[in-house]
Amino acid sequence: MITLHQVSKSFDDVHVLDQVDWAVRKGSVFGLVGPNGAGKSTILRLISGVISADEGEILLENQTIYDNPDVKKRILFLADEPFFLHQATMDEMKEFYRIFYPSFSDESYEKLCQNFPVARNKKINDFSKGMKRQVGLILALSLNPDVLLLDESFDGLDPVMRLTLKRFIARELENREMTVIISSHNLRELEDICDQIALIDNKKIVMSGEVDSIKGEFHKFQIGYQQEVQPTIFDELDVIHQERVGNVFTIVIKGDLVNCKKIIANTQPVLLNELPLNLEEIFVYEMEARGYGKSI
Repeated sequence: MITLHQVSKSFDDVHVLDQVDWAVRKGSVFGLVGPNGAGKSTILRLISGVISADEGEILLENQTIYDNPDVKKRILFLADEPFFLHQATMDEMKEFYRIFYPSFSDESYEKLCQNFPVARNKKINDFSKGMKRQVGLILALSLNPDVLLLDESFDGLDPVMRLTLKRFIARELENREMTVIISSHNLRELEDICDQIALIDNKKIVMSGEVDSIKGEFHKFQIGYQQEVQPTIFDELDVIHQERVGNVFTIVIKGDLVNCKKIIANTQPVLLNELPLNLEEIFVYEMEARGYGKSI
């Protein structure tokens, strides 16, 4: 398990994280989402031990990560812009990684090279952004890490390569208890692969849990009335988004579904439809309710 306890981090005079508490269980695929600048990449760097926390502790199975080489060997952080030695080829980077990660698997490397069509002896600097991303993934996944941290790793991959990455992660989870944390703005991708999700906002983790459980807390309804009614008719509900066209309302609410339907039924609507709601919509409505982008 990965544990963050009362973790705070600042860069110069910019306070990025404030007393963050978060736990990631072993063998889970956790999606980390939030607005730009919320601290997603900072959390991944802290977990990988690239940087240290100003306050608090970050542990992997009760062992401190920062300044602990034995623990760091079990973690692989693939940044938004992967680092490669100047003028190096992928095969040369393989030898570089092997120095620091004894777990590097030639068998995995060869299999991944067959799935990701990358020129192994061509200089990586000459590759496109998407191809560089593929090189980073091949090298990262060849290490067979216990903890894999991916920062916007779907960005730049074509649909076939995104599917290949998802299949590889699924296979690793089936074969062993690898823990994966994926930071991304693409919630549709996360919804396909993650079993848990965490939302970071205002320097803290404000929502964390099973994807299905979180989706079960949010509900979208279309409600119509014969006569004109006031928006205050929904005051008993926890409404985070509301639209109105004539006497027809579209609302997004949080709470127990049965209880929400009971309260709505008491308002005597002539139209009541429950509408589908995906993870991306939940994120948008939740962030709007917190004031993010609402003034536009």
